[in-house]
Amino acid sequence: MTTHSNTELQKSVNWKEHIELTLAILSGVLILGAWLISNNGDELFSIGLYVTAFLIGGYAKAKEGIEETIKNKELNVEMLMVLAAVGSAIIGYWAEGAILIFIFALSGALETYTLNKSHNEISSLMKLQPEEAWLIQEDGSEVSVPTSSLAVGARLLVKPGERIPADGIVQRGSTSVDMSAINGESVPADKRQGDELFAGTVNISGVIEMEMTKPSSESLFQKIITMVQNAQSEKSPSQQFIERFEGSYVKVVLVTVALMLFLPHFIFGWDWTTTFYRAIVLLVVASPCALVASIMPATLAAVSNGAKRGVLFKGGVHLEHLSSLRAIVFDKTGTLTTGKPVVTDFIVREGTSVEDALSLLAGIESRSNHPLAIAVTAYALTQEVSMRRDFDIEEVPGNGLRAFPPEGEVIVGSPRFVGIDDAKAFHSGSAFALAEEGKTVLFIKDQEGILAAAALQDVLRPEAIEAIQELKKAGLKTIMLTGDNEKTAKAIASQAGIDSYTAECLPDMKVKKVKELMEQYGAVGMVGDGINDAPALATATSGISMGEGTDVALETADVVLMKNDLTKLPYTIKLSRKMQRIVKQNVFFSILIIAMLIISNFMQIVDLPFGVIGHEGSTILVILNGLRMLNTTK
Repeated sequence: MTTHSNTELQKSVNWKEHIELTLAILSGVLILGAWLISNNGDELFSIGLYVTAFLIGGYAKAKEGIEETIKNKELNVEMLMVLAAVGSAIIGYWAEGAILIFIFALSGALETYTLNKSHNEISSLMKLQPEEAWLIQEDGSEVSVPTSSLAVGARLLVKPGERIPADGIVQRGSTSVDMSAINGESVPADKRQGDELFAGTVNISGVIEMEMTKPSSESLFQKIITMVQNAQSEKSPSQQFIERFEGSYVKVVLVTVALMLFLPHFIFGWDWTTTFYRAIVLLVVASPCALVASIMPATLAAVSNGAKRGVLFKGGVHLEHLSSLRAIVFDKTGTLTTGKPVVTDFIVREGTSVEDALSLLAGIESRSNHPLAIAVTAYALTQEVSMRRDFDIEEVPGNGLRAFPPEGEVIVGSPRFVGIDDAKAFHSGSAFALAEEGKTVLFIKDQEGILAAAALQDVLRPEAIEAIQELKKAGLKTIMLTGDNEKTAKAIASQAGIDSYTAECLPDMKVKKVKELMEQYGAVGMVGDGINDAPALATATSGISMGEGTDVALETADVVLMKNDLTKLPYTIKLSRKMQRIVKQNVFFSILIIAMLIISNFMQIVDLPFGVIGHEGSTILVILNGLRMLNTTK
């Protein structure tokens, strides 16, 4: 869906909300005026006002009911309400029929308001997507063009303060980019030549040239919008059941009302006026308006709640499934951990300066693009240590690096490269023992022996421990599946507080383990971020992807944590469970009210005015109860 069509959709929903609410209020004012005039004895004029109230308040719902009946070739709740109001007028209960139309119109406006609230998330997202971009032409000049007209490979200019118009790569220049629209992080990210850019993020400082790498329809931002749209349009299993049930129920009500028009006269001896009156009351109180409204407003409100907090559901069905989960499976790298190694320990030889050793090691590693080398270089920068450059280096493939500073040859690498015996003996074996904690240990060796050792590890996300604890409090079992080795897996599982783990898992083994867990626990969620997680994400009851995950993981998952914040996972499950509680409350309450009103009608306890108030009042109450899902879940 394009920017234009989404904007038009939002305007349409807003306009519909205002129109429906205005007509409902106007209908109520006319009813009040008709009632006051009727009390003064002018019956004819009051009836005229009631008829006007019928037409104004009931037009939208009657039109909707007739169109749906013609389209589906099946009567619906709207038609029941129209028939009930007309029936009330026929037997002289103009006020009751008009009030029925008024409250029904008011509940309809309330439902439209709920829909509008859910569409606000799309509207706010759409405002972040630029509609124009500066296209760099072959002669180097720049021209403003619509983003929809851009093609992959286009060279674009982005000035300070402007939003990035498309997904792409920096070709020239450097800047800081506000990524909060994508990942929720308040700290801007530095972008240089070759770095990836995302549509909708904000260029803060420098002028950059970029190359567009994805069509606008396939940008990460557009995928987010599409996921929200799909979540709002896809109905949960409960909603689908209610809608199927509605058609059959309406038929049963109409048949029962038809029988009520004459059977009580012969069976119970009621006069014809009472018989017809009670049939009309039955038509009002037996309509399943509250039951029909029990689910959708709550679901839309929950989807909106999640989107506001960076959790995207691909449909109501997935939101409903989350409430049934009994176990959660986690991938390790990039999910429980940051996915990037960091230096956790740095040990130097006695009598050696930490700064000197780190300066030499970082200077050597700064010449390599290996992830471990990058981590060591980053560590030196955080320690504000300047890196030595007074030497040449030589890469030894599969082993490490060899450097030639003035003081003599130095080698950097694994224990095997520097000598296992020397590595084990260094610092009384404490450095080598760090490997038992699941860490990768790099050694630097000079002419005198081992100079220093750096232990690196893909560390836990800061929020991982809290998230695991919250999931356990919610009664879920936590399991980790990783392709990493046993030592690393054990260390991370222990740090995070995971209940159990399986190491050295290939993608097919992850699928097998998820299936086994589903047999054991029933409903199982899978949280991952990589291509290798996609099969398991598709297999699990609920697949949950990290927002920074691969495109495959994002496409396969049912739920996306856009801010990569694991604490949103227990929040999301609590949100789902709260929604299920509210839905159950609504269904039980609406069925109870319908049953009470039907029984009271047969016992001739409830009259039409109270039947109208009880029926339509319960509809409004279940909608308002559903709107509680917009509030933050504790």
